[in-house]
Formats: sequence, structure tokens, C-alpha cells
Amino acid sequence: MEHYLDNSATTPVLECVLSKMNEVYTSEYGNPSSLHEKGYTAQKIIEEAKKTILSTLLPSGKNPVAKQLIFTSCGTEATNLAILGFAASKPRNSGKKFIFGETEHASVISCAKHLESCGYKVAFIPSPKGIWDMEKYVQELNSDTVFVSAMLVNNETGAVNNVSEIFRLARAVNPNVITHCDIVQGYMKFPKNLFSSADMLTLSAHKIGGPKGVGALYVSENVLKARALSPVIFGGGQENGFRSGTENVAGIAGFAEAVKYFRDNYAKISSLFSELYDYTADSLKNTGSDRIVINTPETDLKATHIMNVTVKGIRSETMLHFLSSKNIYVSSGSACASNTNSKSHVLKSFGLDDKDIDSSIRISFGIQNTKEDVDALVLAVKEGLDTLSKRN
Repeated sequence: MEHYLDNSATTPVLECVLSKMNEVYTSEYGNPSSLHEKGYTAQKIIEEAKKTILSTLLPSGKNPVAKQLIFTSCGTEATNLAILGFAASKPRNSGKKFIFGETEHASVISCAKHLESCGYKVAFIPSPKGIWDMEKYVQELNSDTVFVSAMLVNNETGAVNNVSEIFRLARAVNPNVITHCDIVQGYMKFPKNLFSSADMLTLSAHKIGGPKGVGALYVSENVLKARALSPVIFGGGQENGFRSGTENVAGIAGFAEAVKYFRDNYAKISSLFSELYDYTADSLKNTGSDRIVINTPETDLKATHIMNVTVKGIRSETMLHFLSSKNIYVSSGSACASNTNSKSHVLKSFGLDDKDIDSSIRISFGIQNTKEDVDALVLAVKEGLDTLSKRN
């Protein structure tokens, strides 16, 4: 039996999503840029998907404007568009300052380092135990600050940033600052009031039972009015000129279908994640091993679908292979950074030393998971700790 507990990397595609995508692939396969009935129908599918997704992002009472959602190939592309597209929208000025969290996703960190290499002022805010160092942040804020990016849910630790406060402080210093929030790991799992103050939001379909290869960037009316975004991909001018390239109509329809499922089952899903998190935490503690340590964020909120655990003395790669041999699947951190040899910048900022970083695994729950999956995992971790320790 398979026990998949790596849902922060990707989730199984929902049946309703597969059904919707198959319908589009087989019946509504027109190019949305084509000036005939098939093209018109495809464009309507995109517009309806935008309405569905925007309704889950905008504050209540605000009418969605299609131009405010830009479909991309993934969350990474959406983030690149937000950060590099903002920088490209303004005259080059190396005096302008960008501020980022130290524990952001690799796509954000890479964009930030690129801007730094181009001469922009860039500051990174550390997050011990998952909490932004607000004292350092306030020291970094000044009137030259034009862009602040803070993720909602950390993809490795489950720490939840108080992005509303982070963005409020930035606007108090510079009312024209543009704010960006990566909500990939928190979208449809946390209420929109926690991130609705952001000017731009990064989303991804495959974290909520949608297909891979579809992401989106939400942009506020403020961004549009200020012309604070320029394209970074050029071509036929699709997505209102912000993202050229033929839209993935079936994938977009699938994304919207996944959003509907999570919207309609929000309370049940939230309850499941909380139950699984607490059950896993209790089960790991009940092993009686002081070498199994849960790295719990000290933030006001934590994501109950993500848990980071250090199994002291056992390299995470070794433990992952052991678990995989038993058809149990977790990860050693972000899947997007798994092909690099560098230690997790997230866990380093969190406060773990190199040895514990090398021994940490990430457990992440999906809507298909049960307590039986947890039982299998905990039993295997305990067995792995005993077996692998003897080999060392």
C-alpha cells in the first residue's frame, strides 16, 4: 500500500478536475485567440475560471476584473513576473530598495539575487522560529523601499507570516510601495483576509488537486493604475499583454475546478489537516525517542498540513530512501530545491544547525490522507531510526 505524504511538493489530481480537463481537451479545444466560435468558447472558459479564482482572493463586496488575474505556467513564473515585471516597469534606479523574507521560496530568492546583481538595494529579513525579525525589518524600511515580498505559509516549516502587518508597516513608510505575497502553500487553506491586503499574489494549481503546469498572478487595481507591472515574456500579447503564449485552457479549467472543490469543502479539509497534524505530533512523541524532534514554528498561526521533523543522527536522504522502500513518501524540504546541494536556507534561518538541517524531513498532508498513513509513517521512522543507527 502506498502512503503519499509529500503534498506540499504536489497533490494527486482530483477526479472532478480530470473530468473537467478531459471535457475541454476533447470538446472545447479551440485556441482562445482564434476569432471563431471555438476560440470564443475557449476564451469564455478562461474568463469563467478567472471569476471563480478572483472571488476567493478579493475582499468581500469587490467585483472581480478579469485583467487582475494573469495565468502563467506555474507559481515560479508568476513570482518572476511579479518581481522582475515590477522592476522592469520603472526606470532603472539602483537606489530603489526591495525587501524579501529570508525564508522565501527559491523563485523569490533567485529573483532577489538577480536584482541585487543588477545594482538594486536588496535586504533579506531573517525568520528565527519562522517569525520575521520585525525589529530588523523596521530598520530596513525607508522611503526608498519600493517593493516588499513576504510569503503567507512557508513551504518547509508551515510557519505563517503576519503579512498584513508586514505590508502595513511598509505602507506607513512609503504609501506607494508595492507588496507581493506568495500564497502557493496557503491558498484555499487559509482565509483570504490574511493576505488580501497584498498588491500581488502568487498561486499554483497543483498544490490543491489541480494540474501541474498552471499558475497565476493576481494584481490589484492599484498595480494596474500605477502601471507597476511589465511583461517578462513577449509574443502575441495574451493575458491582456502581461503574459504572451497560448493559454493552457484545459489546465486553467482544471485549476478553477480544484478551487471550487476546496471552496465547497473548506471546513472539512481544515478539520482533516488539524486532526492529522495533532495525531502525527502525538504519535511521534509517543515513540519515546528524544532523537525525533518536531520543528514547531512560534508564529501565531501554523499550517497544519505541513510538519518539519528532525530525526537526529540520520541524514534525511538516507531516511527518505528507507521510507521510500516501504512505499512511504515524504521529502527533505522544497521539491523545487531538491536538485541543489546547498543546505536549506529556510531551516538555517529558522535556527537549525547544519547537522539538524541534514537530518530533517518534511511531512505534508493532502485531502486523501488518513490516520493509517500516519501510523505507517511513524512505525517506519522508528524502525528506520533503529536500523539506520546500527549501520552508522
